[in-house]
Amino acid sequence: MPPSHIKSVRQILYWQYAKIISEASGFGKKNYGMIMTKCKQLESGEIHWSSSVREWLKEKEEPDTCIYCGEKKDLTVEHILPRSCGGEDIPDNVVMVCKNCNSSKGGKRLYEWLGLDMKDKHHRIAEGKYLKYLYSLHEKRGTLDVSDVPTLCGECNMRKKCEAEDSVEKLSVYCIEGCFHK
Repeated sequence: MPPSHIKSVRQILYWQYAKIISEASGFGKKNYGMIMTKCKQLESGEIHWSSSVREWLKEKEEPDTCIYCGEKKDLTVEHILPRSCGGEDIPDNVVMVCKNCNSSKGGKRLYEWLGLDMKDKHHRIAEGKYLKYLYSLHEKRGTLDVSDVPTLCGECNMRKKCEAEDSVEKLSVYCIEGCFHK
C-alpha cells in the first residue's frame, strides 16, 4: 500500500511512477526517500514524466523481445489496458509480448494480472506507458483528484480481488485501474 499521505488517484499514479524513476536511477523501487522526493517533484510540476516518444525509443532497443518475460519468439500486440476493459487500440496502450504472456494476462488489467504483491515487478516501459495512459483516462473522467476510496470502490469491479488481498477500501493500484471495465 502507498504511504498514508498518498490519498488521490493522481497521487497514486505519481507514486507508482516515482518508483519507476527511482529504479531507473539505480535506487530500486524500495528507496522510500528517493521515491517520496520524486513523487513530490511530479506533484509540484518540478519534474515531468517522460514522453511517449521516449518509451517508444526504449521499446525499439529490443524490438523482438517480449516486454514481460524477455522471450524472443511468437510476439503479438498486447493491450496493457485490455480492449475488453475499454482500452483503446493506440500506441500508448500497446506493447509487444509473447503469446504465452498475452494468453496468461488475457483480459486482465496490468496490476490485476500479477496482483498487489507483484505490483512493483512490472517492466518499467509497460508500467510507465500504463500509468500515463491511466492518467489520461482519469483526466478525461475528472477522477484524478478523487480521494474518497469508497467512491472509487463504487465504480470498481475488482472488489473480490481486493477482498482476497485484504485491501478493501484501502487506496491501492487497483483503485487506478478498477473503474475501467465494460
